[in-house]
Amino acid sequence: MAETRIHPSAVIEEGAQIGAGVEIGPFCHVGPEARLGDGVVLKSHVVVTGDTQVGDETVIFSFACIGEIPQDLKFAGEKTKLVIGQRNRIREHVTMNSGTEGGGGITRVGDDGLFMAGCHVAHDVQVGNRVIIVNNAALAGHCVVEDDVIIGGLSGVHQWVRIGQGAIIGAVTMVTNDVIPYGLVQAPRGHLDGLNLVGLKRRGVARKDITALRAAFQMLAQGEGAFQDRARRLGEETESAYVRQIVDFVLAESDRSFLTPGAG
Repeated sequence: MAETRIHPSAVIEEGAQIGAGVEIGPFCHVGPEARLGDGVVLKSHVVVTGDTQVGDETVIFSFACIGEIPQDLKFAGEKTKLVIGQRNRIREHVTMNSGTEGGGGITRVGDDGLFMAGCHVAHDVQVGNRVIIVNNAALAGHCVVEDDVIIGGLSGVHQWVRIGQGAIIGAVTMVTNDVIPYGLVQAPRGHLDGLNLVGLKRRGVARKDITALRAAFQMLAQGEGAFQDRARRLGEETESAYVRQIVDFVLAESDRSFLTPGAG
């Protein structure tokens, strides 16, 4: 591990915990409750404040503001946290806020994510591993974004929305309802337009599972009864773990309804 290097112009408040091999560039500010893991890099003009934990080898680029209080008028100064995992790339002007008491108190970001310039992660959001959020996209409060999700540039995700594992959201899309795992969402008002087949193939998902997912999507799109009823029947019939993942996601408790095939 390389030696820790802190530029003379950086401000490190008393109480901040700095791991081994950390690099802190010019004009950064690290607050008294911040904890930077081993090998973390802060480029110039980065702010890390509040009760914020940044995992090992995460790199934060210039003018990002990490751990500020929520943009929520209900926030009354309660003790909340932001926890960021390992090996993330957090680009210029990204904002990530701490949680609120009403949302569990913790905003959490997983490992190996890429958060491109100008994107926003709001209070109490739960982000999984290997997530990519493209330039100027925004996650509103209390969203859940599971592993391997891609959110296109200039998109917005409504508060409390869940986005299932492996889903992809096209650019300039407003997502107001839950998105099934491996779903493909596009159009300005978030139309569920199929499956993220490219992502599935890139991850080496077996052909039989992709075939099962295609059949499951058609049943969800065209079967009889309400969306949840179709999912229950699908769960009774499937032997695919991937399809079962969609079924469990649909039947889980949620504060939002679902984007359904053919619905904007």
